[in-house]
Amino acid sequence: MRSLRDLPSVDRLLADERLAAEPHELAVAAARRVLERAREEIRAGGEPDSLVEAVLEELAHVRRPSLRRVLNATGVLVHTNLGRAPLTGAALERIAEIGAGYSNLEYVLESGTRGSRQDHLGALLGELTGAEAALVVNNNAAAVLLALAALAEGREVLVSRGELIEIGDGFRIPDVLARSGARLVEVGTTNRTRAVDYERAIGPETGLLLRVHQSNFRVVGFAELPTLGELSELARRHELPLVDDLGSGALLPLGDEPTPAESLRAGADLVTFSGDKLLGGPQAGVVVGRAELVERLRRHPLQRALRADKLSIAALEGTLALALDPQRAAAEIPVLRMFHEPLDRVRARAERLAELVRGEVEETVARVGGGALPLAELPSAACAVEEELAAPLRRGEPPVVAVVRDGRTLLDCRTLTDADVEVVAAAVARARR
Repeated sequence: MRSLRDLPSVDRLLADERLAAEPHELAVAAARRVLERAREEIRAGGEPDSLVEAVLEELAHVRRPSLRRVLNATGVLVHTNLGRAPLTGAALERIAEIGAGYSNLEYVLESGTRGSRQDHLGALLGELTGAEAALVVNNNAAAVLLALAALAEGREVLVSRGELIEIGDGFRIPDVLARSGARLVEVGTTNRTRAVDYERAIGPETGLLLRVHQSNFRVVGFAELPTLGELSELARRHELPLVDDLGSGALLPLGDEPTPAESLRAGADLVTFSGDKLLGGPQAGVVVGRAELVERLRRHPLQRALRADKLSIAALEGTLALALDPQRAAAEIPVLRMFHEPLDRVRARAERLAELVRGEVEETVARVGGGALPLAELPSAACAVEEELAAPLRRGEPPVVAVVRDGRTLLDCRTLTDADVEVVAAAVARARR
């Protein structure tokens, strides 16, 4: 049995020819970790395996990317924990093209002068929403924060109590509002708010009216909210801006989700929404609306801290270009394709997977997720396999994330593609070994 004295020094361990080509400092750190684990194992009465092999494995672990591709078999289309919306091929092509070299991100080619990164998406967003102007930041919470800071810092913002929502990871609208420097004034009640509640609360310190779409929940039953048109008429009478936070950002009709174009037509002065949910693009926050108000946001000091980078702008441009053609967008933007895909095609995928892995087809219900369309139920089909496969599938390469229900692991096929089926089947075979 090996003793502590039998363990080699770091230098002796690294003298092995299999480690000769490794970067010295990286190899030293790995060797020290391996030797420390070996000492602990010996003290516990164990026998360490090959130390050189352990160092090689440690080096491989260090080099392995932490952010990895995952196969989503949960049936949740916009899965926040799994990166939300997959990008369309057009977006990926734009990322590769712009990321591989230099670009005119803040440069006007015609005049040879400095430009603004905010100019690249304005025309597309104007065409899609009818807005006079647009601005893009790094997410929708940032868009709301910037709008409040630029238009109502030090002043009051009126919000219905029924719209003081909490979004992912504990972020709450009141907290975002407080960080903007504005002061929250709650109006109405949790389930019933009327235009007159806003009217009574308006005073000399009021900076704007904020409507927050109940994107991740619904109040049903004895409930009432004013229409956007009613709020718009009230805001105009008092010469106040009306900001409509839509959250999920559906540019095309999708269930009962409002679109930015509808909000602007109803009288909102600014509309904010996400780029990576129902829009189907990269993480981004989009502001569209009146040019004078958008310009105030663009000139605010926070805008530079919150602005989107060139790869997000490129990916969003590729996605928005597709959205100009609704039929093509529904076929090529993954989230929209999954939402609209007929059940018989999803079931056929589940049957094919079940045949490959000796599983069973089970009818399921898929969800949109990402705080969007919380009441929508999408009929779906899954391949059911043994419950104990969930963990090895999740830890495999590539990882497959599924749902465990009623003693079985369900591989929901609405969030898998035809090309994924054989990959998942191979993963199931490995997990059973």
